[in-house]
Amino acid sequence: MAQWTSAVGAAQLARHLAAQQPQPAVPGARKAPAYRALADGIRLLVLEGRVPVAARLPAERELATALAVSRTTVAAAYEALRAEGFLESRRGAGSWTSVPAGSPLPARGLEPLPPESLGSLIDLGCAALPAPEPWLTRAVQGALEELPPYAHTHGDYPAGLPNLRRMLADRYTEQGIPTMPEQIMVTTGAMGAMDAICHLFAGRGERVAVESPSYANILQLMRAAGARLVPVAMADGLGGWDLPVWRQVLRDAVPRLAYVVADFHNPTGALADEDQRRSLVESARSAGTVLVVDETMIELDLEGGPMPRPVCSFDPAGSTVITVGSASKAFWAGMRIGWVRAAPDVIRSLVAARAYADLGTPVLEQLAVNWLMHTGGWAEAVEMRRDQARENRDALVAAVRRELPDWEFEVPRGGLTLWARAGGLSGSRLAEVGERVGVRVPSGPRFGLDGAFEGYVRLPFTVGGPVADEAAARLAAATRLLAGAGPGSGESPRTFVA
Repeated sequence: MAQWTSAVGAAQLARHLAAQQPQPAVPGARKAPAYRALADGIRLLVLEGRVPVAARLPAERELATALAVSRTTVAAAYEALRAEGFLESRRGAGSWTSVPAGSPLPARGLEPLPPESLGSLIDLGCAALPAPEPWLTRAVQGALEELPPYAHTHGDYPAGLPNLRRMLADRYTEQGIPTMPEQIMVTTGAMGAMDAICHLFAGRGERVAVESPSYANILQLMRAAGARLVPVAMADGLGGWDLPVWRQVLRDAVPRLAYVVADFHNPTGALADEDQRRSLVESARSAGTVLVVDETMIELDLEGGPMPRPVCSFDPAGSTVITVGSASKAFWAGMRIGWVRAAPDVIRSLVAARAYADLGTPVLEQLAVNWLMHTGGWAEAVEMRRDQARENRDALVAAVRRELPDWEFEVPRGGLTLWARAGGLSGSRLAEVGERVGVRVPSGPRFGLDGAFEGYVRLPFTVGGPVADEAAARLAAATRLLAGAGPGSGESPRTFVA
């Protein structure tokens, strides 16, 4: 019986390998043989999760043709991978990827560290902050006091608790966007909202336009749903959307769905202005494309001052824009509460389809979010979150500029992420070496398609003070190792104890 569960074609693997940046040459060192470079490239793709574990690789002759190398080179690379535990083979079944015994499985998503790793490894993988206390505890206590009446019901509310739906609708109305509770569905986080939307609008084979780069977990969710992703490049720096490119893609590809983050884009931190928002809504309406706007970062303006109006305000009829919100970034990722704002008929369809998925969102967490918003605790907690994110951002920026002066980035006005060009190094190799020296950082290709953004990494504002200094120092140590200066230079990465 074959041990592989998926397959990677020769052309696809060749594209992934071609997108990798070569490791910097060490002065005076001998060039690695071709088979070694190929083995390293495939191993890196497995560690990054871009080639899944248990994926069948192309036959030696097939891959050699796609790469324009000798079959001997591919055979030697496969043999090296088998010796290292990254490949298994069986006569008649082919060869498939694996990981050495005891190694964690790579994942497309950015998973939090297990508790036993805290203190030894600085985690820059997830753009999420610890809970803002005492507000989490107060919210849960308030929810418990309001729970008894709901405990006498079956507990399934596919559209969400009526009080929370009304509270969320009122919040939009206060922003000048008239909204009824019937236009709100409460979900299990923003990911739950996106999953429901994708299943309703973007079935297998449907085109979905996405920003390039975009949020890694949403890209993977859409891939898993079978959508055909159409990347649309972001404007340079913090310029937001490149509207001429968007118009062309919407006109030519006619995607069923488009997914965008207008407010403090993840990962770049860009903030789309009102003209961009108006223009994109008009273009999507003309193309018949449903525009899904992710507002999970909208409350994290770290500089103050006026904000652009929400994208849905430019769609008064409600026929084009679907808005997704969440408590995860503004409050706490462990509070799995998200929501969808859309036309009533869309909400009804989403609710009906949900009966075959998760039925509803946990009642206690809905009561906690409703308590926060009703008592004013939400505003105070969000202000705490802004202060913490601002301090962390400033500390991280100062540390990176000091330790890694050749890295290029622009400091965003808000959000939780810094998108940095890693001084000509491979972001994937930097992520791999970083874990060895005690810092975890997601590489650029996680946020793109087909190996794009190999030269980038994403740095979240989740650590500050001495930890930010140490994170930057460890990243600098990783860059020296990549450049061949590490152990031979007599330097070793420092250890930080939390």
